[in-house]
Amino acid sequence: MASGSGSLMWFRKGLRIHDNPALEDAAKGTRFLYPVFVIDPHYMEPDPNSFSPGSPRAGLNRIRFLLESLVDLDLSLKKLGSRLLVLKGEPSEVLIRCLKEWDVTKLCFEYDTEPYYQALDVKVKTYASNAGIEVFSPVSHTLFNPADIIHKNGGRPPLTYQSFVRLAGQPSWASSPLSITVSSLPHVGDVGSCEISEVPTIEELGYGESPQDGFSPFRGGESEALKRLRKSIADKVWVATFEKPKGNPSAFLKPATTVLSPYLKFGCLSCRYFYQCLQDVYRNVKRHTSPPVSLVGQLLWRDFFYTVALGTPNFDQMRGNRICKQMTYWCRYLGMTMMNCWRLGGMLGQDTLGLMLSWFRSALQVGLDASSSTPLCCMFFNSWRSGRDVFERLLIDSDWAINNGNWLWLSCSSFFYQYNRIYSPISFGKKYDPNGDYIRHFLPVLKDMPKEYIYEPWTAPLSVQTKAKCIIGRDYPKPVVPHDSESKECRRKMAEAYTLNQKLKGVVSEEDLKNLRRKLEEHPEQEGKSKRTRQKPVG
Repeated sequence: MASGSGSLMWFRKGLRIHDNPALEDAAKGTRFLYPVFVIDPHYMEPDPNSFSPGSPRAGLNRIRFLLESLVDLDLSLKKLGSRLLVLKGEPSEVLIRCLKEWDVTKLCFEYDTEPYYQALDVKVKTYASNAGIEVFSPVSHTLFNPADIIHKNGGRPPLTYQSFVRLAGQPSWASSPLSITVSSLPHVGDVGSCEISEVPTIEELGYGESPQDGFSPFRGGESEALKRLRKSIADKVWVATFEKPKGNPSAFLKPATTVLSPYLKFGCLSCRYFYQCLQDVYRNVKRHTSPPVSLVGQLLWRDFFYTVALGTPNFDQMRGNRICKQMTYWCRYLGMTMMNCWRLGGMLGQDTLGLMLSWFRSALQVGLDASSSTPLCCMFFNSWRSGRDVFERLLIDSDWAINNGNWLWLSCSSFFYQYNRIYSPISFGKKYDPNGDYIRHFLPVLKDMPKEYIYEPWTAPLSVQTKAKCIIGRDYPKPVVPHDSESKECRRKMAEAYTLNQKLKGVVSEEDLKNLRRKLEEHPEQEGKSKRTRQKPVG
């Protein structure tokens, strides 16, 4: 066993040096510091059965972004006289083994609301407590402590953005300077028999060689995050006037947002530091936009979803989720074949970019995307969880709380209930990207199609198709479903499901859903007679 006392800093998210309260506390008054990251097979091991390269939990773009972030963190630690200790295995087992092997008196890690990490933390904290090891797990991945907001609301999370903002108020730390720079860190102690490695490459994880042009252009790491932050806040007028959802939703070469979401997701950028930087800009301009549409408003949306996710059991499911409408989902046509069509058509560019920009994120969730001819929830009446899983895999900034929250919202399963608002993927595209630049870039088979046909290429005369070198049915598929009739059918099903949920006060059984499905199948052409009602969130 190593001589002398030490602290173990367990990195999971929070992959940064600046504003890292857990790291700061771990480095105080200790002889040795052990900065640890565990390569979790649950997250990193290749899954040969997935529809795209990656693990069961993440696509290759996100894994690569994480590895880049770890390399950057290791370089930063080395500049401060330390290094990142990379181990492999089930995280709680690895951590407990380290605590046994090393002479550690304090364990520090950033608090995480995600159920997977909550379960790991219980195991590790239980062992540490029994072993007499001090545990410090501060909240720094969000602006507020979600548990505090839930407590203020009587033990349940607020289910509207406005009520959340009212409860939250101003962050308690906001008026104090954050610890942004670190001059040095304690040396790493004796690691004993623990197998320590450098940050692995994608090839070393078992993914083989991957073409570089197939990767996202967004590089991981704290250094890149701070560079992007500085560039964003340098344009004070842009920061002051930022207003979502305004902006060009088809922008992809020069995004209309900060593109800081993946850095916030992995904690390469402190959301608290970002918040303070925005407040500094606001103080030095005559006027600026306000929540919910401002940049600070976007950070508050992030906290809102984290809070609801923490306070809602089974937040990522329909069954057992008290705030989720109970629906009887199915695809009328070709089952999973249709799901694959949506994934392939709707996620154009996301396999490469690894990031969904501006409105396209919400657009794809409810069938707004100009590049998607097969919207998921509002034409196929497919479960929001199917789309959620695709986003979880392909997007480098996919965040458990935000991803599930957005899909619940935009499928009209929770938070937002105006299910009649189904936008046409044709008219939406014509309005915001009339030349079809997004489609031409990510779907080159249509790059020569005249703009009047770019959103409905199957309507182009054969002579136009021939000139554009894109014959519908050969080079590009014929439309699978008619948007107008399918969206109408979806509204009918949603109306019936809403009526059932209202009648049973949200307590809908599997048998109730089977009966509803049987009713809808027996009367496919009957218009739903349920009146549209303004529903309040459950709870």
